[in-house]
Amino acid sequence: MKNSVFSQKIYSFLLAAYRWYLQTPERSLHEAYDAALKIKEIEDKHFSGNKIDIDSATYSNSVMDYFESDLNKLLKIAKMRLTEFRASRWFLNEENQKAAQKAGIEHPSPSLVLEKLNFIDQVISKYTISSDQITSNALAVKPPNLPINSAISDDKFLLVNTPTLPPKIPTQDSEKKSKPKGKVDTTGVLPRSILSTITRLQVELDPNSEKEVIQNFRQTQRRTIISIRFILLLIIIPLLTHQIAKAFVVGPSVEHFRSSDQMQIFINSEMEEEALEELERFEEKLKFENLIINAPPLSPEQMEAKMTDKAVELAKEFRQESSNAIKNVFADMFSVGAFIWLLLVSKSSIAVVKDFFDNIVYGLSDSAKAFIIILFTDIFVGFHSPHGWEVLLEGVSRHWGLPANRDFIFLFIATFPVILDTIFKYWIFRYLNRISPSAVATYRNMNE
Repeated sequence: MKNSVFSQKIYSFLLAAYRWYLQTPERSLHEAYDAALKIKEIEDKHFSGNKIDIDSATYSNSVMDYFESDLNKLLKIAKMRLTEFRASRWFLNEENQKAAQKAGIEHPSPSLVLEKLNFIDQVISKYTISSDQITSNALAVKPPNLPINSAISDDKFLLVNTPTLPPKIPTQDSEKKSKPKGKVDTTGVLPRSILSTITRLQVELDPNSEKEVIQNFRQTQRRTIISIRFILLLIIIPLLTHQIAKAFVVGPSVEHFRSSDQMQIFINSEMEEEALEELERFEEKLKFENLIINAPPLSPEQMEAKMTDKAVELAKEFRQESSNAIKNVFADMFSVGAFIWLLLVSKSSIAVVKDFFDNIVYGLSDSAKAFIIILFTDIFVGFHSPHGWEVLLEGVSRHWGLPANRDFIFLFIATFPVILDTIFKYWIFRYLNRISPSAVATYRNMNE
């Protein structure tokens, strides 16, 4: 009995494997076609139907690196699946096709296969180097200082730089030629300032310079619009999510569970102390007003009635505040989720924003950089910053209905600004001192 069950399992496993083998051509063709569709989608959406190329785009280098990495991955998938399709078609004969028909596996019609193959070839042919280009590029010498963000992909770069000839034995003449030139060796007949002025005049007199200026301006304008729009989305979407979730999702649920009058009015001791102080202040106010207008003193019954009305009003107010604090906790979770979702689906926009801020920061003068650094350090880690942190932490605690723990606040103020100050000084020492030493010198002079 056990042997029959075991043999039946083996038979079902072999049958499933055989069915998977018979479906290999259709599966590989579908995956290659899907990769080609994704490449075509990127071209239509971001490059107006043209080839994914840095010369025909208005995006920054970081965005183009993002698109080229996706392109290389999709091209690799399409080529591998086409190879798998050809190999599986070669191994499958008429007997296999008859067996597939008996097993209930339906193959696509030949016209549909040809249509998919034609579409895949049209997409891939834009990014395929011909044999003549490969031969000529392989014999060419690699140019010095190839830029990092070049439009050549990794596969093309490997093809171009594949050595075809054995390396030569270095000689004295080649060693002399390979020595780096110093400043004395590079000195020409004319001063460099005159040569740079001539070069600048040539650029200004070039008839195509106006087109380049217009293209650069449009690229900068597009980058600015994308950055400002994305920053506004980062602010508006979480706020709208918080208000909508609080009004239509979290609010009704909290009100349903806290609708009874027997529910707890105060969710922390600070609210209770605040309500008691408000009630005592109201009682003193009644006595003071009674003394001012020279009216007869209120009877205990009248005083108790007014105090009861005020207590009921305070209870209603603080019950609403407690419910609002609970709503804020869950609504903030929705806001954080919306913020993270926006970051995950906007990787290209994040790269554009990063490039936008880099241009703004590096375009500032040294005095402006030093002014911004001193402003931020004095606000967050300066002498008066503990008061701001205290107000901020108390506001967050009240927003979430938590008691403001003074010990935690003082401990936070004693450690977190110090950590921020250390990180900021390390950033100035490690990065800003290397990028803009004059800004660091201006910062130190202004700080003194």
